[in-house]
Amino acid sequence: MTTAFAAARQRVLAVLGALSMYRLVLFTLTALALVALVLSLFGVIVSPTPVELLASFAVLAVAISAVDAIAQRLLRLPWRVESSLVTALILLFVLRPGIEPSALLGLAIAGAVASASKYLIAWRGRHIFNPAAFGAAVVSILGAFGAFSWLGTSSSWWVGTPVLVIPVVLLGLAVLWRTEKVGVVLLFLVVAVATSIVRQAMQAGQFDVSFDLTTALSFAVLQSPFLFLGAFMLSEPLTLPPRRRQQLVVAVVVGLLAGWPISVAGLFTLGQERALLIGNLVAFAFALRGSVRLVLERRALVTPTAQELTFRAKGRVRFLPGQYLELDVPHRRPDARGTRREFSIVSAPADLPTLRIAYKNGDQQHPSSYKRALAAAAPGATFAVTGTWGDFILPRGEQPVLMVAAGIGVTPFVSQLRQLQATGQRRDIVLVYVASSAEELAFRDELAATGVRTVVFTRDEPADLPPHWTWGQGARLDAETLESAVDDLSARHAFISGPPRLIADLAPALQKARSLTTDAFAGY
Repeated sequence: MTTAFAAARQRVLAVLGALSMYRLVLFTLTALALVALVLSLFGVIVSPTPVELLASFAVLAVAISAVDAIAQRLLRLPWRVESSLVTALILLFVLRPGIEPSALLGLAIAGAVASASKYLIAWRGRHIFNPAAFGAAVVSILGAFGAFSWLGTSSSWWVGTPVLVIPVVLLGLAVLWRTEKVGVVLLFLVVAVATSIVRQAMQAGQFDVSFDLTTALSFAVLQSPFLFLGAFMLSEPLTLPPRRRQQLVVAVVVGLLAGWPISVAGLFTLGQERALLIGNLVAFAFALRGSVRLVLERRALVTPTAQELTFRAKGRVRFLPGQYLELDVPHRRPDARGTRREFSIVSAPADLPTLRIAYKNGDQQHPSSYKRALAAAAPGATFAVTGTWGDFILPRGEQPVLMVAAGIGVTPFVSQLRQLQATGQRRDIVLVYVASSAEELAFRDELAATGVRTVVFTRDEPADLPPHWTWGQGARLDAETLESAVDDLSARHAFISGPPRLIADLAPALQKARSLTTDAFAGY
């Protein structure tokens, strides 16, 4: 990754971070649907027609929203209209739209099955299957049998058309950049396209017809649903395993199966959605940990502008130092960021069942709805955690490490250093800690107790610094001062946790490190 690209990536992430994941996916899919509707109105897309698009979406949205509302009421969960609409929009692009009664009934059944799968085929709050893929697969398989041949819809993946390639790529890239799944989906695309080309070549030989590589490549990229499948379905966080290498395995499996559909008993093929469902099973095998409940025990200020929440875990929690969790705080009238946020875990695995997170209070005059709800929570309140994720993990071995933290971004490093201390491990680590002022240095005592050499960048000089801590003399942390503070930067594995803007500013220096792992956040 070039320095300019790394900096640009972090600045784009800062902008995208202003929206919740559900809202971002909803907005991008809505934009794609509007593009398709306009192209259909002008005859660029002949099928489906504008009426078929509007009628099909209406039926899907009503069916899915109704089942979601009933299930969430029974389970005493907040109704997530964004989730319902996202599933409806994905199915709109996957299934064959229509206005015939049989087609609309088939769409309603697919939507209802997709919605029900979120609650009936789940493990401790975790989706086992992508809901849209499951609904599409059920209707397509049923339609292959005589008793259900009257169903007027099945998987068509009409989104795989050349005129939608550019919108799918641009809108899908926004989603993948936000979820940091660009590499995973690129691997899927390479495998799927390569497999499709090999399949076309073998079929050409089988039927003794000429094979043209350019034509085969064009078909695999421009006339297949691979781009949409990867950007909007494979990338779904709740059906992906927690570690990046595990996600890459899933990408390869789905790519192979999507690129070479397998016929089952001559009735239907193991196509795109069935390929994804098998990938979901592989992901589930990697991530048999599910959601847990956390009971709030206490809250405390760790700096004048940041606070720490201490929970007691109800159920088994497994995580690695440096990973993060997603905390769901249901509340009325959530803003555009939604009801879920990701928090790096402050405590170490050795501290379980106690689990801690921390966050900055932020704008006190205009706080997000999420922060208001979290601030109002009293001890004894119970929250759901969907799982733990992330690859912000220290490398194995004895390699020297550089940790760069900005403000409350120090939280994953506290977890890592506490775990090393608890297990008696010693490593060559330098912590560079930047904060707006000395009083904003969170977890100072815990960090000092680990004995790690620390360089502090604050405007004012902190009082009573430990012997192994030094102050940056009020200098601003930038690429040049970072290189001066850590003269053996090129020999260290660099880890940086903080706002995307800081990561972008330090990119020129950090690119000189032996390796670089980032943990960017855009506020709550």
